[in-house]
Amino acid sequence: MADVLRSLNLLETLKESIEKNNISDIRDAMEDMLISRINIAIAGDRNAEKATFMNSLRGLSQNDEGAARSPSSAAPEELAIFPHPKHPDFRLWDLPSISSDPTFAAEDYIERFKVMRYNAIIITFTESPSVNSVAVWREVRSLQKETVYFALLASVKDTEKTLEVKKAKSLEVLKAEGVPLPKVFLVQPSALEKLDFLKLLEVLQGDLPEIRAHALLLALPTFSKSLVTQKKDAFKALVWAAASLSGGVSAIPVPLVASMVDATVAVRILTKAQISLGLDDESLQRLARQRSVDPARLKALRTCALSVEINKSEVKRRLAEAEKDTSTATTRLVELAMPRHARSVSRSFTVMLQALNTAIDDMGADAEKVVTMVTGEGQ
Repeated sequence: MADVLRSLNLLETLKESIEKNNISDIRDAMEDMLISRINIAIAGDRNAEKATFMNSLRGLSQNDEGAARSPSSAAPEELAIFPHPKHPDFRLWDLPSISSDPTFAAEDYIERFKVMRYNAIIITFTESPSVNSVAVWREVRSLQKETVYFALLASVKDTEKTLEVKKAKSLEVLKAEGVPLPKVFLVQPSALEKLDFLKLLEVLQGDLPEIRAHALLLALPTFSKSLVTQKKDAFKALVWAAASLSGGVSAIPVPLVASMVDATVAVRILTKAQISLGLDDESLQRLARQRSVDPARLKALRTCALSVEINKSEVKRRLAEAEKDTSTATTRLVELAMPRHARSVSRSFTVMLQALNTAIDDMGADAEKVVTMVTGEGQ
């Protein structure tokens, strides 16, 4: 299965799996992409900036149910967990503040709060990293874990100039403490599309195992058009896996449109896409509260029926339409991409691929319109 997940562009790996008749690998890969866990620890002082950051990572505002509060409701030495309201497999762990006590032992902190069990650790601060937080970073790295990062959270009083001064100071602290090639990411807690968060995300995705990077991408709120594009690509890889299992490639030798199994899989994928792109009513209402926008205006941007509601009848309609419209030329192109023994089912494959990819493109276009309205990107 690891070979199947080597790249989210699954064309070559899936062809190889089909050629080897490793259909179970494709099925397992598809399930892992639909349901995969990601646990991220946020270490640092429990202040308003950290609470806002954890809320923004889950698409919440301070007054939403399940939001992190400031001051924190957790005891100073207590670990707090914040699950994602729409993605239960994505969880943030609020680690207690790293003590400034000279007797602080990083290894004890790491053991007490089980730091090594998280997929990634982000150490936050609002001025500059403390010596003890650097000690935690160093200890984590010494245990062969690469996914630990420093994030300077902007406060409401910060300006571009003060942030640059703070960043320079932070880098000096890291250099003085012997951190090789130090990196500090500037983060605007209330607007992740600003400053360096997208750079942090890019580095994080590169460092994580691919299935975890995929889980993180799909769970994060869609606050930039680049994220819309990445999510569309991820779902199209998932569609390819699903299409590879349809028709004669799967163990169910029935036409695609008549297959309840294929329709059910399509509904699962498109439901995940709707939620990931933030197009469902609940997500749009939360986004409206967070960005002080009329929710009715956001909902009115949805022109694709599947952006509004995922239902099997609409999915079947699209599958039937794709079956009717699939051209001979398109089928021929797909035949060239399929192993020789699987080419007899290329039409079923093409229909599912075309129907679901078109749906994902349509939903992605709606998501881009939402991003433009709330962030001004592209205007």
